[in-house]
Amino acid sequence: MNRDNSEKLFRKALELIPGGVDSPVRAFRAVGGTPLFMKKGAGSKLTDEDGNEFIDYCMSWGPLILGHADADVITALRETLADGTSFGTPHAKEVELAEIVTGAFESIEKVRFVNSGTEAVMSAIRLARGFTGRDKIVKFEGCYHGHADHLLVAAGSGLATFGTPDSAGVTAGNAKDTIPLPYNNVEALKSYLEKEGKNTAAVIIEPVPCNYGLILPEDGYLAQVRELCDRYGIALIFDEVITGFRLSPGGAQKYFGVKADLTALGKIIGGGLPVGAYGGRADIMDMVAPDGPVYQAGTLSGNPLAMAGGISTLRRLLAGGNYEELQHKADFFEQALRPALEKYSGKILFQRIASIFSFCFTGLNSIKSVDDIKKADTKAFASFHAEMLSRGIYLSPSGFEVGFISLAHSNGDLEKTAEAVFESLEATLG
Repeated sequence: MNRDNSEKLFRKALELIPGGVDSPVRAFRAVGGTPLFMKKGAGSKLTDEDGNEFIDYCMSWGPLILGHADADVITALRETLADGTSFGTPHAKEVELAEIVTGAFESIEKVRFVNSGTEAVMSAIRLARGFTGRDKIVKFEGCYHGHADHLLVAAGSGLATFGTPDSAGVTAGNAKDTIPLPYNNVEALKSYLEKEGKNTAAVIIEPVPCNYGLILPEDGYLAQVRELCDRYGIALIFDEVITGFRLSPGGAQKYFGVKADLTALGKIIGGGLPVGAYGGRADIMDMVAPDGPVYQAGTLSGNPLAMAGGISTLRRLLAGGNYEELQHKADFFEQALRPALEKYSGKILFQRIASIFSFCFTGLNSIKSVDDIKKADTKAFASFHAEMLSRGIYLSPSGFEVGFISLAHSNGDLEKTAEAVFESLEATLG
């Protein structure tokens, strides 16, 4: 595979950008080699600067549920662009997208748009503190909620990839009110809240952690977290930046039948453009300025291009039958993988929920905690990743990240990928 142009671009990027990338996990350090610089996306495919084509399962880390350069989304963006890129004023598309989001999520009565998932979570936590008058927040080990200082504690994503428990530059003061507890361990939460429930403003959770491998909630776990928050008057925040509109039209909340007080969204609601949102019960959201005392602002929030991308994506996605089609594709993929998974049983674990999946090189039958993920063979994943890449399959460049199936992936794509998995496992595990 010719990588001359990617390598040339990376050498130049290293001179100008820290690590040569604008987000650490893109640097390929977890899997080795030079990161590929992409030039074009179309449907399920990516094409790099050297003309190599790949079936993509990173899908811009999740938001491209319709695939790359979806025709309807591109049309909506072009039409919007003709009227300008940003106004700094209210506009109709904000209202339209807000109506779609509140209509899909039963727990979201009002919503405020921001520019990233990090911003959405940061704002939701500030709001929870303002609403409850309390300081402490509980998060769970391995759940990644963006890179705000007080959330870089026992987090996932790039911190997991690079083995960094916390970030330099985060003060003890910033972190002191953030209490990390083990995920899937309701007794740990119960024990903590018995002592500090009256001082706890929020419990924030990725209902399905997707940034430290794929960790599935045990039966009843999320409902028990909800009950404990109710008992102590604590705001329950679901970080659905990844799962929102991915697991179901109402995200993980509809999928598992558990409602949050506040929800952070991102990814899909921008149709591939930078966006975030937080929303929830009207009595809580009414605390946000200008109606209430909790300040939050953003010059480019509700950007018309991001709103147009989200409107086009969600209207198409919610039109009917698409979640069933995604489920069918995901089932087809898992079935196609069966020969490889059976041959290498006990060496690799394939986990999936709806259209999100992961490959983990472990002998465990399931992943229930960060401790389980830490036992995985990351060197084997690096070899597997390189083998898949050589066969035209692009996976996220870290064993701690997940993959995404889109509506653009064909059965042919999925069959080819399954064949590549079999061959790559043979090359990696023998």
